[in-house]
Amino acid sequence: MAVRGCVTLLFILLSGIVHADDLVTSSIPSPTTSKHTSAVTTAFATTHHNTTNSTTEPPTTPHHNTTNSTTEAPTTPHHNTTNSTTEAPTTAQTNATTAPTPPPTSSPVPNPTVGNYNVKSDNVTFCLLAKMGLQFSFKISENASFQTLNLDPSPNVTEVNGTCGSGGSDSSLVLKSEEITVHLVFTNVSQKFRLHALMLSVNLANGNVFNASNNNLSLWEASVGSSYMCNKEQSYNITDKLTINTFELQVQPFAVQNNKFNTAEDCVADEPDNFIVPIAVGVALAVLIIIVLLAYVIGRKRSQTSGYEQFDS
Repeated sequence: MAVRGCVTLLFILLSGIVHADDLVTSSIPSPTTSKHTSAVTTAFATTHHNTTNSTTEPPTTPHHNTTNSTTEAPTTPHHNTTNSTTEAPTTAQTNATTAPTPPPTSSPVPNPTVGNYNVKSDNVTFCLLAKMGLQFSFKISENASFQTLNLDPSPNVTEVNGTCGSGGSDSSLVLKSEEITVHLVFTNVSQKFRLHALMLSVNLANGNVFNASNNNLSLWEASVGSSYMCNKEQSYNITDKLTINTFELQVQPFAVQNNKFNTAEDCVADEPDNFIVPIAVGVALAVLIIIVLLAYVIGRKRSQTSGYEQFDS
């Protein structure tokens, strides 16, 4: 048994040696094989070197060109976009904020010229005297604006006519120009005269005619034999579409003597100026009374002091 075991072990050992020798023999390359392998290795090395050069150099130039095109091309479009965006809104804003042309405004109408008018009962005697400047403001419809006209008193422009009142009849004054015709009627009641009717006709530029009248007035009232005077500007609403303004007015439609105005009765607007003298006189009297009272008090005190001195002595 021992001998068999030794033989078996020896057989295994020899088999291992033979197998190892085969492995060594097969792993050693032949000279031909080594040379081919070296050539392949050299060729691979050369090929790898050439490939590396071709791969490294071409990308350098394209990368440089790409960088230049990327940097320069966007710069020009961005600059153009900025200019167009900045200039266009500026022009639009300027046009939008331009101040509109103001509507034409009419210049104010100056005060009218004061004229002297008279009506004669015969060739030399005046029965009606009037001095005034007349201005008319009117509108042709409810929605229209007021128009203002002055009456020109020039003899070559305005014609003067009228009637003389006597025995309770009315006096009238008619002033007529190419554009304006105004008719004033004065009545005499209980030795008081007044303007009780006014009619106005205006020839408009478009060919139409404006007409307005009022037969129930009570203006410019004064006693018969005197005149009515109002130097300040006065405004009178004749109708809802007609207003007349008078300047330096004085009229006497009845009982004219010596072809001139009689004593004038002033209007209420002129009366405040006449209060200056009475007020001044009143103030002077008040000051005088105060002075007299002060003198009396001072004199009384002195007399009392003198009486006490005599009693002490």
